[in-house]
Amino acid sequence: MSQIQTINPATREPLETYEKMSKDQAFEIVEAAHEAFLDWRKRSPEERAPFLRDIASKLRENSDELAKLMTREMGKLYKDGKTEVELCARLFEYSADNGPKELADEERTHSGGKKRGIVTYSPIGVIYSVQPWNFPLYQAVRVLAANIMAGNACILKHASICTGSGLMLRDLCLEAGLPKGLFDVVVIGHDVSDDIIEHDKIRAVTMTGSDGAGAHIGEKAAAALKKTVLELGSNDAYLVLEDADIELAAKTSMVGRLYNNGETCVNAKRFIVADAVYDQFIEAFVENMKSAKMGDPMDEGTNLGPLSSEQQFKDVKEQTEKSIANGAKALCGADPEDDPKGWYYPATVLVDCKPGMPAYDDEIFGPVAAVIRAKDDEDAMRIANDSRYGLGGGIFSKDEEKAIRLARDHFDTGMVRINSFGAADPNMPFGGVKDSGYGREHGGFGMKEFVNTKAIFLPS
Repeated sequence: MSQIQTINPATREPLETYEKMSKDQAFEIVEAAHEAFLDWRKRSPEERAPFLRDIASKLRENSDELAKLMTREMGKLYKDGKTEVELCARLFEYSADNGPKELADEERTHSGGKKRGIVTYSPIGVIYSVQPWNFPLYQAVRVLAANIMAGNACILKHASICTGSGLMLRDLCLEAGLPKGLFDVVVIGHDVSDDIIEHDKIRAVTMTGSDGAGAHIGEKAAAALKKTVLELGSNDAYLVLEDADIELAAKTSMVGRLYNNGETCVNAKRFIVADAVYDQFIEAFVENMKSAKMGDPMDEGTNLGPLSSEQQFKDVKEQTEKSIANGAKALCGADPEDDPKGWYYPATVLVDCKPGMPAYDDEIFGPVAAVIRAKDDEDAMRIANDSRYGLGGGIFSKDEEKAIRLARDHFDTGMVRINSFGAADPNMPFGGVKDSGYGREHGGFGMKEFVNTKAIFLPS
């Protein structure tokens, strides 16, 4: 197909049609980005910072329009879209505030401490960013903010269903004064995307998406000897231990499963509950999930909007049905209506989940919770790590020190939440292990993923 058609998943109405770029058109954007980089790299971090602050202000000025566009393109709750815009503004400000310190030269010694050395963090060039649809603004911004502060240029290939959001972000950056070409968007298919990875002006590749897509992009980039950062899928486990506050655990678990319509890599997805509190948790959790209001994502009172597309609806429905066919039992949900107005899937709780079921083994990117009974706290930790994924997870326990010890020494993930749920914070590293990918973003770490850490040796 030579065109991209965006569709409102809450109404199934067509939105916009975009012409795909040819390989030559896409390459022209890459070349322009490289030319912009050659000038931008000469600026110090202190000189780059005001541009980032101006972009943050521009995002806030257009918060309402951005949030509405994200809702129209992928069904995000409008109120969550407003929160996403603010997070993105904070990411730009965090990079502006902390970049000069993170990227400053470091004085060191060499030759047994007898001679001086300097470590510098130099920009490398054009970064290719391949991003998904579930956070149309944030996914692009978390790469962009860190890399333009580091002195790099950035090319975005966004998911087709949120093409408009990617283009609006670019336009707002230009309005805020970012030099033309330093950040641009390519509207292309996967074939041209593979060609861009091989382009000699692309110096590194970052991607967020499924582990299958990550393996493909990682292979292409490795063949071209280019560094990658991959933030991939997950099946995050939240442990409800024997001493958990059950009311808190049930309410937080509902929020964690339904956040962003259940379409988030760090959603709480598997709920591993110690036998001693299993029945108590199930009763409270199902009650909370049943209380969630599904409907118009523009409505302030809505807790659960539509899934992002017809394909996403089909995938979630198929994974849930396969789990039930293999022995899982639905305590609520799992009964989507054929709604001509949108691709809505109800809040669902599956119990008796075991290995071999999609609900246990895979990532269900929708509002379907898999509950797993554990013999005790130790067994719960074992089950949590029985996954090919390792992005995030959580622990509910009244003993905070015990929870910290489990999180630090036993939980095989990149992030752990204790008695809480959340998605991302500018000051904390974000990323995973195992099939959830590698590399870190936020917290200053992202600014150094794609720089040349250069050693300068002085004679005295």
